[in-house]
Amino acid sequence: MIHSLFIINKGGDVFLEKHWKSVIHRSVCDYFFDAQAKADDPVDVPPVITTPHHYLISVFRGGLYFVSVCTSEVVPLFVVEFLHRVVDTFQEYFGDCSESLIKEHYVVVYELLDEMLDNGFPLATESNILQELIRPPNVLRTIANTVTGRSNVSAVLPSGQLSNVPWRRSAVKYTNNEAYFDVVEEVDAIVDRSGSTVFAEIQGHIDCSVKLSGMPDLTMTFINPRLFDDLSFHPCVRFKRWEAERLLSFIPPDGTFRLMSYHIGTQSVVAVPLYVRHTISFKAPGSGGGRLDLTVGPKQTMGRTVENVLLEINMPKEVLNCLLTPSQGRYTFDPVSRLLSWEVGRVEQAKLPNLRGNLSLQTGVPPPDVNPAINLKFTINQLAVSGVKVNRLDMYGEKYKPFKGVKYLTRAGRFQVRT
Repeated sequence: MIHSLFIINKGGDVFLEKHWKSVIHRSVCDYFFDAQAKADDPVDVPPVITTPHHYLISVFRGGLYFVSVCTSEVVPLFVVEFLHRVVDTFQEYFGDCSESLIKEHYVVVYELLDEMLDNGFPLATESNILQELIRPPNVLRTIANTVTGRSNVSAVLPSGQLSNVPWRRSAVKYTNNEAYFDVVEEVDAIVDRSGSTVFAEIQGHIDCSVKLSGMPDLTMTFINPRLFDDLSFHPCVRFKRWEAERLLSFIPPDGTFRLMSYHIGTQSVVAVPLYVRHTISFKAPGSGGGRLDLTVGPKQTMGRTVENVLLEINMPKEVLNCLLTPSQGRYTFDPVSRLLSWEVGRVEQAKLPNLRGNLSLQTGVPPPDVNPAINLKFTINQLAVSGVKVNRLDMYGEKYKPFKGVKYLTRAGRFQVRT
């Protein structure tokens, strides 16, 4: 299926290549470089590029391109999902997935790629199985391997490979059985000048950290499962039960994993928790330039603290500089890209952050006649905007006591269970 893999940085340099069959010359990446040169943004490069003899399927993450080469037609999403799994594995092993870290751990990277694909087909992609087979790098292990000439590869076959549940280790034992579930949602919305929502959608996922002994069998039900759309499940989920009963039935992997991802596109259930009062004028009388006044505030119906607020404005090319005064946080202006960034931080109802000041414009040219768009980013802990909430979580197995109950640490964000 996957013949070769090339990892390319933003500068167009191939700093790592891996071949599972015969070697394909890196000149095949010239087709990818042509598409990269035509794209205005790195994420705009087409994920599938057809060449006379190959298919190039790529993803862009962490400032790097992961380009796979296939010699025959394959399902593109299958390859894309595998490439994302490769990046996730690198992040779990090295803490991040950057060019410097990959170069620093070349040996471990090649060992992982050897185990994740067998003759071009995915073999072992679960983190807990890979960590049994290839030990994560640390300082002491690196020194010992350098002195003794050993590698990180274990001589013992992972226990999960010997069971009918390949994503879970066998004979797992914990003193305290517990499981944590995080519901994380990202809201993408377009709001017009009057504050009305023109377009809104939610991308969400449920991340799990399961530390349960033996072979537990869990079922999870939701209060409003009809909200979900475009679902993506971990392989442990029994899909037929979801289609028939709208419940998640699964034997979880041991450790951390992503149980499911979902999309919600119904505008009626999306409420943007922030508002922005703005005045941007490029024709301020008597000033010879423009004027900017921004105020950010939370909506009273939200009831949660908004954190990590960031405003970004792509100013027109006529703007040379910004002389502003923030009441909270700090701002930066890049005169090359014309990007104005205001790092607000936490927003509270009692004191609303404000940014105001003058804009320096080019002389001898007419001022811009269209106001730029304002990009707003923020974080709200302990809140699921869509209203998704778990109704019940049950565990089955001969050696398990019944759950004492689901303890919700947030309204719909994180909850834990104990036996």
